[in-house]
Order: sequence, then C-alpha cells, then structure tokens
Amino acid sequence: MGLVYALGAYLSWGLVVPVHFRLLSGFSPSHILAVRILWSCLFAVALVLLWRNRVRTPFPLRPRHALLFVSAGLIGVNWLLYLQAVNSGHLLDASLGYYINPLVSVALGAVVLRERLRPLQRVAVGIAAAGVAIAVVLAGTLPLVALELAMSFALYGLVRKVVGVDPAVGFLAETLILTPAAFVWVLLSPEPALPPDPRDFALLALTGVTTALPLIWFAAAADRLRLATLGLMQYIAPTCLLALSVLAYAEHVAPHAIPMFGLIWLALALYAFDLLRAGRAARAHGVPGETAAPNPGAMRV
Repeated sequence: MGLVYALGAYLSWGLVVPVHFRLLSGFSPSHILAVRILWSCLFAVALVLLWRNRVRTPFPLRPRHALLFVSAGLIGVNWLLYLQAVNSGHLLDASLGYYINPLVSVALGAVVLRERLRPLQRVAVGIAAAGVAIAVVLAGTLPLVALELAMSFALYGLVRKVVGVDPAVGFLAETLILTPAAFVWVLLSPEPALPPDPRDFALLALTGVTTALPLIWFAAAADRLRLATLGLMQYIAPTCLLALSVLAYAEHVAPHAIPMFGLIWLALALYAFDLLRAGRAARAHGVPGETAAPNPGAMRV
C-alpha cells in the first residue's frame, strides 16, 4: 500500500493539481490563493478533529514553534509563485524548480545545519549549479521562477525541520496564520469567493481537498516505505509537470534550457545513486533509516 499512497501523492502533485489550477485560469492567482487558504483551513480543521486521537499535539508550546509564522509565509509565497507559473503557461519553470529543490535542500542542510555532504552529493549540487549557470550565460537571464520556487520550498522544509511539529498540526497552524489575510483579500476582492457558476464554485472548493489529500497520502507512504524509496519517487511529480507542459499545453523548451535540464538530470541521477548506496551501506551495518529523507515540504503545492 505504501507505493500506492506515494504514487497517489506524486501523481496528484504532478498531474491533478496543475490541471485543477489551470481550469481556474479565469481567476487571478492571488484570488485562487486566498480562497485555497480558506478551504484548506476548513479541511485541515476537519482532519485534525477527525484524527484527534492520532495527532501529536505541540503543547506545551516552545519558542521554536513561533517559526510556524515563517513557514506559513514561505508556503504562501510558494503557492502564489506556483499558481502564477501554472496560470501564465510556465509549467516548465515549475517543473525545473521542483527538480532543483532537493539539491537546494541538501545545500541548505550543509550550510545552515552543518550536515556533512558525502562527496557524490557535493558533486551533484555542483553539477546542478553549473547547469543553471550555463543557462544564464546562454539566455542572459536567470530562471527566476524556477529558482524562487526551489528556494522558497527548500527554506520551508528547513524551517519545518527545525520546528519539529506534527505534519497535520503544522499544516493547520500555517493555514490558520494565513487565514486572516486571505479573508481580508476575499472581502476586498472584486472576484467572487462563492461564484454563482456551480462549476467554478466546485473547482474553488476542491482546492482544499487537492491541497490536503496528497499530503495525507504522502504521510501514509512515509510510514510504510523506506526513505530512500520515497526520496527517489519525489521526481515523479516534476517529470509529470514537464510532460504535461510540453505534451498537453505545448510549451516550448528554449534551446538554453536543454543543457540545464540535462545537467540537472545528471545531478539527480548521481544524487539518487548516492541515496541507494547509502541505504545499502546502512542496512549492511544494521542501521535502518540512515538514508536521506526527502524534503519535509517536498512538492507541497
């Protein structure tokens, strides 16, 4: 069942979520974000009440829990960037951002948390950086959307790692923190939060479900699969985004992006090989779970 849950989560993030938001292209990204926050908050409250016997409460509160305000801001920015990319026809940039994200997380772990990078991990991060640098030289501009998505997600994962709160409680706290601003935006926005068209109303209401349900499946998969397996499967989502952007929405892959994607895929192949090798070494020494975990907020779109 673990593989089924993981596939459900990653295929949702790679196919269902972007198609869902593309169907809402008649609304502005900021309005979709505000309504998404409100519906996600309601859904999160229902989940925590339903699972109250299984949720680890954060009480008594610690000073580090105040960082949830930071993680809420980061995930709000990430959601907005993603919506803008989807609704403006830049799924390729979103795909690239989520390919880069794990490598940015590895680099942040080394710089901020003083986590030691294995030699192959250092090589992988260097190759990915070289790919972005080559694209900048060839195009003359930075792939800003992709880098902003990758950085905001990686920073979000770093903050959530430091906070160390139950995933369901953390998600509820973040949506509660964002809810006042979202509510004010909806009140002042000329766009309807409850549109008269039943189709638009249903699509907006379902943003809470498509936000939370893949996270539930991801948590269920994390309980059942080895971290190395889950970490490698996270690349299903950006691969689906890439295929969707080219095959379904006819986005053009610019010439300068080809070497960048190639080098990033090479970096990810080395990273995946290093994960598998570390996993085998850990099992050989009888130390389960020593493989690197995926970003706690990975593909949380």
